[in-house]
Formats: sequence, C-alpha cells, structure tokens
Amino acid sequence: MTTVDETRRAQCMRAVHGYFRACNAASREMFAQVLAPECIHYFPPGTGGPYLGRDAIADLWIGFVRTKGSQWTIDRMACDGEQLAVEWTHFKPLVGEHVRGSEWYEFDASGMITHIWAHYASPRDASRPRNELEGFPYDERDYPIGPPALDPETAALRRANLEREGQP
Repeated sequence: MTTVDETRRAQCMRAVHGYFRACNAASREMFAQVLAPECIHYFPPGTGGPYLGRDAIADLWIGFVRTKGSQWTIDRMACDGEQLAVEWTHFKPLVGEHVRGSEWYEFDASGMITHIWAHYASPRDASRPRNELEGFPYDERDYPIGPPALDPETAALRRANLEREGQP
C-alpha cells in the first residue's frame, strides 16, 4: 500500500476547487492562480478542444458563462495526492440544459493544474436538455438537479468580471 502525502493531496484538492470557483466567477485572475500557463484541456471527440494554455481555457469558460449562464458543481472528488478525479455537472440555465461528466487532473510540482481531460456521462446530444447516464438515480443520490445559488462573493465577482469582459 502506498502512503498518501496529505499535504500534497490537500494542495491538489484546493487547486481544483479553485478552478471550479474561477469558472463560476468567470475570473481570469482566479484561473491564473490554479492553471499552469501551458495547461491543456482535452474533450471528447466532436465537443471542441483541446484548449491549449490557461488563456484559451479561461476564454472558453468565460464565454460559456456569458452565453449560457454556465455554472458548475463538483459532485464527487477522489485524490491520491498526485492525480485527482472529479465528477461534475455543468448547468447552462440560459439554454435550459446540463451536462454531467468527469475529469482527470494532473499537477506540476507547485500544485498548478497542468492537464485536464473530460469525459461525458453520455455522448453529447444537443437535442437533449439532460446529457447524463441513462437510468442513473441522480435524484436519489442527492446530485444537484438545478444550478446552485452562487455565494454572494462569487456572484459579485462574476458580475464584475463579466462587466470587465464587456458583458453587462
């Protein structure tokens, strides 16, 4: 059995929580705190990407917040102190849909995210408002079924960052 470096594990978990907060706040500054400049984000075939570099990833998610009102939740997280996996939900309230999936993360020595690769719970089907595993009991397992209320600080950051990006 391998021992887990709990300090490193906590560092990785903080980085991913910070990444989701950056997405929800649409904050370039927050992305810069957790994503290595050369970070790469991979996606399933036909869904875009890979996105090369912190700025491309920030542009992607800020654009989704602007056009779809996107909000993300971390539904589950597992970390061994070197790599981390999350199960997430990406809500798009302005277009009435959401996507569920998971991501795998790798980190550099300083704890910055260097690689993200996404897996969707189902093939992406734009005609379906709920892209998730068929028959999985999300409600029974207490998964979120709608976008969460943002905490006041994140909501204020989101508004300010979108205004700075040119979106009222």
